[in-house]
Amino acid sequence: MSAVRVVFGKWGEQPHWEYDAVRLGADDHGLWLGLPEGTSMTRPGARFTTTEPQVVLVPAGAGYVATFFGPGGRAPCHTYVDITTVPAVADGAVRMVDLDLDVIRGWAGRVWVDDEDEFADHRVRFGYPAALVDHAVTTCEDVRRAVERREGPFDHATAGRWLDVLRESMM
Repeated sequence: MSAVRVVFGKWGEQPHWEYDAVRLGADDHGLWLGLPEGTSMTRPGARFTTTEPQVVLVPAGAGYVATFFGPGGRAPCHTYVDITTVPAVADGAVRMVDLDLDVIRGWAGRVWVDDEDEFADHRVRFGYPAALVDHAVTTCEDVRRAVERREGPFDHATAGRWLDVLRESMM
């Protein structure tokens, strides 16, 4: 399995979260990456180390990146979806701009959109173009509905298979 650098930026070429993942494979939903327990994630002024395995979906042609956690861990949720520009995959890296909005499914099944206040602030402060705002709002709503309906890849089983692949690769 090859290493993949994941680079999230913020609008205006500002740095955000970065980490190294392992390429697990691809399916109809997109490229699947794994983050073993102990993976270091950094952004300006912050560092985080993963406390459990997680998998990340980078969909082809869609403006989001989804992270899935397995049951029984310490993660605060099952599904965390960053709304982004369409990720670019090239030269061993995935790059995208985080557009603030996040769709989350908690362990009890509740689904919500987080950071709407940050999105409202940033769209004015950083001058998000109207097309970018439309993209973020539309993508967020589409993802929220898919997560609520448990449509693939948000059906638990799809990510579960990739979590199994990651765990097997760590043995």
